[in-house]
Amino acid sequence: MQVLTSIILAAFAAYAGTWYFGFHEGNFPLLLLIAVVVTGCYWLAERFYFLPQREKAAEELEKASNVRMAELTKLGIDRVDGDIANIASAKEKLRAQPWWLDWTAGLFPVILIVFLLRSFLFEPFKIPTGSMIPTLLVGDLILVNKYHYGLRLPVINKKITDGTAPARGDVMVFKYPPNPQVDYIKRVVGTPGDEISYSNKKLTINGKPIATSSMPEFFNEDEMHYSKQFEEMLGTKKHRILNEDSRPAFISGSDGFDYVFRQNCTYTVDGINCKVPDGHYFMMGDNRDNSLDSRYWGFVPESNIVGKASFVWMNFSHLSRIGSFD
Repeated sequence: MQVLTSIILAAFAAYAGTWYFGFHEGNFPLLLLIAVVVTGCYWLAERFYFLPQREKAAEELEKASNVRMAELTKLGIDRVDGDIANIASAKEKLRAQPWWLDWTAGLFPVILIVFLLRSFLFEPFKIPTGSMIPTLLVGDLILVNKYHYGLRLPVINKKITDGTAPARGDVMVFKYPPNPQVDYIKRVVGTPGDEISYSNKKLTINGKPIATSSMPEFFNEDEMHYSKQFEEMLGTKKHRILNEDSRPAFISGSDGFDYVFRQNCTYTVDGINCKVPDGHYFMMGDNRDNSLDSRYWGFVPESNIVGKASFVWMNFSHLSRIGSFD
């Protein structure tokens, strides 16, 4: 068992190491599920086989010691120096959990709790890019509500309970359609059936222009750059967006775009017009001219939804960032 456990732990370490150094794209939910299953098997084996075996060995040692002491007593020897202490120490060693069980069965309760919390309640994410500035900054550590849109089975992401349908203005985490191994975060702009137009950097939904109001320019400390800032209302949610005068409204490369329901979108020199298909969502970043979103790779199917984001729990560079956001 020691050799088998060493191989299993080495495999986990190799997978994590090669993932960390970029040799492949890891699947953390799958890795966590496998860890739960493996450590759970060890935990059951420990509880119902290995621990009883060790307890039995300790009891047999105590019985043998009692028999020996009884024989010595018949010979008139009532006490052997250090014998009691040695027997107690030997029994403790027999009962002790070996390292290979300590690193498997011993970790099972912790791994199980992490798995359940992450899969069904809240999952932590780190914001890697500036596509959601000014709402979310690079380095923000956020919590994603996993049950708001309905509970889903881990790994396969199959919905098992009804929840609240995503609404315009929600900040949502989802599986990136071109590569579901990667999680993306954007704002819901279009829901099923909506007609979306983003022309000359003005958003229109179902023929109604979305009102915006000017705000003071936003200074990006990382890039040492000022951007035009506006307040926008999507549904019942107010949020801020950024625009760059130097960036054209035209979406370059659109002739080569190939995604599901590509026929629902029309690209012009002024922007894009789309009809959101049933069961799908149109997503955009708040940093409108610096966001790779639905304008480039299409719609997000309902099956790709991960959860709703609304809280920053830490940013080590800006502690004032901690709190809820829209």
